Amino acid sequence: MIENRDRLASSAARDVALECIEAGIEAGHPESVVREAVALEGEVLRVAGESYDLGDYDEVVVLGGGNAAAHVAAALEDLLGDRIDGGVIVTDDPAETERVSVREGDHPVPSERGVAGTRDLLERAGAVSDNALVLAAITGGGSALMPAPAGDLSLADLQATTDALLASGADIHEINAVRKHLSALKGGRLARRTAPATVVSLILSDVVGNDLSVVASGPVAPDESTYEDALSVLERYGIDAPDGAAARLERGAAGDIPETPGTDDPAFDRVTNHVVADGMTALRAASDAAADRGYDPLILSSRVRGEARDAATTHVAIAEEGRATETPVSPPAVLLSGGETTVTVRGDGDGGPNQEFATSAALALGGDGRDGTGGENDREITVAAVDTDGIDGATDAAGALVDGTTVADPDAARTALAENDVYPYLEARNALIRTGPTGTNLNDLRVLVVE
Repeated sequence: MIENRDRLASSAARDVALECIEAGIEAGHPESVVREAVALEGEVLRVAGESYDLGDYDEVVVLGGGNAAAHVAAALEDLLGDRIDGGVIVTDDPAETERVSVREGDHPVPSERGVAGTRDLLERAGAVSDNALVLAAITGGGSALMPAPAGDLSLADLQATTDALLASGADIHEINAVRKHLSALKGGRLARRTAPATVVSLILSDVVGNDLSVVASGPVAPDESTYEDALSVLERYGIDAPDGAAARLERGAAGDIPETPGTDDPAFDRVTNHVVADGMTALRAASDAAADRGYDPLILSSRVRGEARDAATTHVAIAEEGRATETPVSPPAVLLSGGETTVTVRGDGDGGPNQEFATSAALALGGDGRDGTGGENDREITVAAVDTDGIDGATDAAGALVDGTTVADPDAARTALAENDVYPYLEARNALIRTGPTGTNLNDLRVLVVE
């Protein structure tokens, strides 16, 4: 899975960190997830404990999008075969399918081909029969991959707004509150398009707390956010949105445009949402991998958020405490966390949250004395941080692997962080982890190996 694994695994601790990363990502792949969550017994489809008699429906259609959506569709085809009557998926990680049309889009910023694919998705959704069974594959990355500019908005409006939001330091709930109100699909509007068909969603969540209205901006989930909320996000982060986007949000806040459908909307009368994998799926698998190698694993949290570089120093402090006092765990140990950290972009470089996390951790481990840490003992702590979809920020790296030997020039590392340009810094130190598209997206996965 990891393209440069042999070079990265230059120590036993590094090898363990990479093994935990691989185990976590593999556990979240739809091939495994769908097999565990979905079963076919005769003509009865069972999804996470719910039963659906396929004989009761006129057609079975697969719709949705996200980084892992095509692999969900492929897994459903393996299970249901010709019982599937077609569908449309929009993704940046295609998989081979026979009955479901896979259209490609782009992530993390929407593109023209994503708009075209989403147009096909909406058309197919509008054409489903009233007595259809819609299997909705909803996964992380869907917000960018399924752009559907609302009203007279342009793709350029969505792109500029998305760029500004991603650079602002806003969290995913805030970002998607805006995106939902600029879309013809998000915020439950896909469910409205398919109503009154029966919709059963299979969700691979990349959102802290599994808020269904936020995963892929909740295309088949009720939405409680408002146009006013979206405007507040722009104001809070000083975002100068394009005129078209700002005007639409203002018209919505004034009541001139209908709100996204909420929990009492009849569009959801026949919708059931199932989270079949999330960040904890990856963490448990990584924990098992650590235990198999003889390390004591400890999952700190699946809900870590905040500025990436700040979260890194906290993680390193916990690892140092373990070495010094055997609290909260006694070495050899592996500390694990998930969630979604953010980056407030002030420079004009390349990188992503996990690369900034790794760079900050490497600085803390370097022990140059300027940040209060130090020394040779920190070389016994190894840190890996990746985005499980294989794309950290807008780069070709999933994240990075570092230890106390990574930073020999603290000033250069600090400059890279200040300029949000850690990608070239880490690349020059052979620290980047590259996986390519992984087939899943369960958000961040961080591993600290404490010898």
